[in-house]
Amino acid sequence: MGVDQSASTRQKQTLYTPAERARRDATVWTLVQGVLAPLQFLAFAISLCLVVNFLLNGVGFAAATISVVIKTGLLYAIMVTGAIWEKVVFGRYLFAPSFFWEDVVSMLVMALHTAYVVMWLAGWGTPTEQMWVALAAYASYVVNALQFLLKFQAAKQTASADADGTHAVLGVQGALES
Repeated sequence: MGVDQSASTRQKQTLYTPAERARRDATVWTLVQGVLAPLQFLAFAISLCLVVNFLLNGVGFAAATISVVIKTGLLYAIMVTGAIWEKVVFGRYLFAPSFFWEDVVSMLVMALHTAYVVMWLAGWGTPTEQMWVALAAYASYVVNALQFLLKFQAAKQTASADADGTHAVLGVQGALES
């Protein structure tokens, strides 16, 4: 009856090494991510209301379209600056071990948002079909946001345990800025 060492190691794994934490705290890209993330969420919340309104009532297609394009623009901005942040902090533009699965789902989020924009620009599909693609993109965005929030919460709990002297963990400020 042995203990699974790999599971034990994963449980104790920190989000940042001391060097990564220092780079995270020193880079302006952490602040950029901290500003863009809530802006993108606000754009998402407004746009979701407009998209659902169109799908339920058949009105407001132009407003819904503009809102999805704005949300997508913010997504691209946060993805590009997030890749730069990841390069500065972890030495690679994407798929750093600390944020691997968040980056994988982010690729799906990007693909669905891009599919919407391509459909809109090319005039493919009906307005309703386009909005369903936008809604699918938004569902994937929610999953991705939850990934970051759950990681942040778990890392915060680990940091609290560290403050109590139970674990030697590095802290988590900026966990959402990937």
